[in-house]
Amino acid sequence: MGVLMSRRQTVERVQKVSLAVSAFKDGLREQPSTRRRAEAATTRQGTLEQEVQEGEEEALAGPSQPEQSSASKAAWERLRDGRGVEPEEFERANRFTPPAFIRPKRELHDDEPPDISLEQREQILNDEMCEICEVWTAESLFPCRICHRVYHDGCLRRMGYLQKDSAVEVTETAHTETGWSCYYCDNLNLLLTEEEMYSLMETLRSCKIIPESCLTLDDFLHYKHQVHKQQFERTMPEAQEEQAALQFNALDPDKKGHIEWQDFLSHESIQLLQKIRPQNALLRLLTPKERERARAAFLALDQDNDGFIGEAECRQAQHSWFRKHQKEMLSCNVSISHVGPISEGSPASSRNGKSPEKILPATKQEETRSIDWPRFLRENVAYILAARPNSAALHLQPLA
Repeated sequence: MGVLMSRRQTVERVQKVSLAVSAFKDGLREQPSTRRRAEAATTRQGTLEQEVQEGEEEALAGPSQPEQSSASKAAWERLRDGRGVEPEEFERANRFTPPAFIRPKRELHDDEPPDISLEQREQILNDEMCEICEVWTAESLFPCRICHRVYHDGCLRRMGYLQKDSAVEVTETAHTETGWSCYYCDNLNLLLTEEEMYSLMETLRSCKIIPESCLTLDDFLHYKHQVHKQQFERTMPEAQEEQAALQFNALDPDKKGHIEWQDFLSHESIQLLQKIRPQNALLRLLTPKERERARAAFLALDQDNDGFIGEAECRQAQHSWFRKHQKEMLSCNVSISHVGPISEGSPASSRNGKSPEKILPATKQEETRSIDWPRFLRENVAYILAARPNSAALHLQPLA
C-alpha cells in the first residue's frame, strides 16, 4: 500500500511540474520573435543546419514576400527535424511540449546478419504507463501496433497528434487487428540518420521540391526523371516511368490527383534506406511485433513445414503487409499486446482457407519452393517497414 501511495504522489508531482513548465514555455512563446530567432541560431550545427540555412538564403534572394520566406524557413526546419506539418487549428494553451526527435546513429555491427530465429517466439509486452504523462489508467490506454508504447487520447490531443478524423481512427482501430501506429512509428523519415537526411534534403532542393506541398502526377514523374538523370546521367527508361506512375497511384488511394507531402516523404525515406543500407541493417529496424507478424506469415505459407516457401507466395506476402484498413476486420476482442494487423487476405489468414490469391498447384509449388526464412525476411523487410504509417497509401509499391 505504501508503494502505491508513493507512486501516486510521484505522478501528481510530475503532473504539477508539467503544467508549470507548459505555462512557462507558453509565456516564452509570447515574447518577440527576434529572441526566438536568436535562440534558434545558437542551436544550429552540422550539415543539416547548413542545408536549412542555404534554403533560407535562397528564399530571401527570391521575389517572395517576407511571410513566404518565413514559411519556407519553417518548412525546411520541420523537414530537418523530422516533424510533420504544424496543425493550423491548434490550441497552444494547456498543451504539452512536443518531444524532441533524435535521429538514429549507425552502429559498427549494423551490417552483420541479425539472429532472428523462426522457432524461437518473442514475448510481446506493451508499456504499462502512457508515453507522454507516465500515468497508468488501464483500459483507456491506446497501444501502438509497431512498438511497445501506449498513449492516452487526451495526451495525444494536447500534443497536436490527434485531430478530427485521426481521433476517430485511433479509437476505432487501436484495440483491433488493424491497429494504430504512434507518431514515432508513423513517420518513416525518423528512421534516417542525420547524414541520410542531409542527402535527401539535398536531392529535394536540387529538384526544386517545396517541403509540405502536394505533388501531382506530372510533378512526381518530373522529380523521378531528375533523380534518375542525376544518379545515372541518362534518361529514365520507359519501363521505370511506368513503374513510377504505378507508385504514384499507390500513394494516391483516394484518387485525388495528387499525393500528400507526408506520403511522398515516407516513400522517399524508405527508398533511400533501400539504396543506402544493406538488408541486414534494415532487419535490425524491425520491432518484436513486426518480427512476430513475419513469423506468423511465413509459418502460414509453409504448409508442408519443410522450412521453404515459393517465390509467388513470397510476393503474396509483400502485398499483404499493407492491408491494414479493411473495416470488416475490426474486432474489439483483441488483446492490448497484439502483434499487428493480419487481414483476411494476408498469408497468416490462409490457415482458415480464406485467401483471395490464387494458389499454385501442389506440384508447381514444390518445384518453386526455394525461399527459406532468412531470405523471406530480407525480401520483405522494406515492405514491412513501409507499412508502418497509418495512411492508406502504399509507400512502397510491390513489384507485379
